[in-house]
Order: sequence, then structure tokens, then C-alpha cells
Amino acid sequence: MRGLVAVFAIGGLAALGAAAYVWTGSAANVQSGVMPATVDLVAGKALYAETCAACHGANLEGQENWRSPGEDGRLPAPPHDETGHTWHHSDQVLFDYTKLGGREMMAAQGMEFDSGMPGFGDQLTDQEIWNILGYIKSTWPEEIQDMQAARTNGVPVN
Repeated sequence: MRGLVAVFAIGGLAALGAAAYVWTGSAANVQSGVMPATVDLVAGKALYAETCAACHGANLEGQENWRSPGEDGRLPAPPHDETGHTWHHSDQVLFDYTKLGGREMMAAQGMEFDSGMPGFGDQLTDQEIWNILGYIKSTWPEEIQDMQAARTNGVPVN
């Protein structure tokens, strides 16, 4: 039975990853595009500490066993450093996932996914979300930043 659950979990992860990777549209009432040219990294770091670190770690390390569903069937919070998959997604996907939450963002794409990621659109302004994302991205090595930028710009990256 555990093997079957693992197969379904891996399949669900693959579907989520594929959907998030190829999706470039935006859900209703969500800013479209890429990160603004100007973000406040100091404010982003402070907002990350206040809003995100409880789940994603003070050092962007994520929760243990983040690739395996917990007892509730949900995936633990992934790391946002270069060891995680955050950099695999475009700016738009990261923004929408943060603003809408995982379940709502995926539902907007016609997919059902029980995500533990809440939406922060009622707590944070769009600029504050961009500031947080800018801070996260600023911690990545240059090569990772370049690959994420390519994905944001629609350039295939292996």
C-alpha cells in the first residue's frame, strides 16, 4: 500500500512540476510578466523572515523530506535556496503561487492539487511579493539566477 501511495505522490509531483513549468499565463487579478526592475531586497528579506521562514526556513532551507508527502498527503515546504526547485519556475509562476496559494493557482489551470501553500494576496501587496521573490532570487548563485531568468523569458533550459 505504501508503494502505491509513493507512486501516486511521485506522479502528482511530476504533474505539478510539468504544469508549473509550462504555465505562463496569469490567473484573474494577478499582475502579468516578470519581476519589476526595482525591488527592495532589504524589505524582501525582512518580509521573508516574517511571512515565509516559519515554513521555508530562516536560511531558505525548507522542511525536512520536502519531496515526500507527509501524513496529511501534502508536501512539506520546499527550500528556496539553490537546492530546491523554486528556481525551476518562471517569475510569473512564483508570483502567482505566492499571491494565490498553491491550490488556487493550480485550480485556475484546471488542476486539482492539495497544496499546503496559502495565498498571501490578502496580506501582502504585489510589490511586497516581488520584494520577497527578489530577495530569494538574490541568494542564488549567478548560474542558477541565469537559468531561472531564461525560464522566465521562455528560453528552454535543460
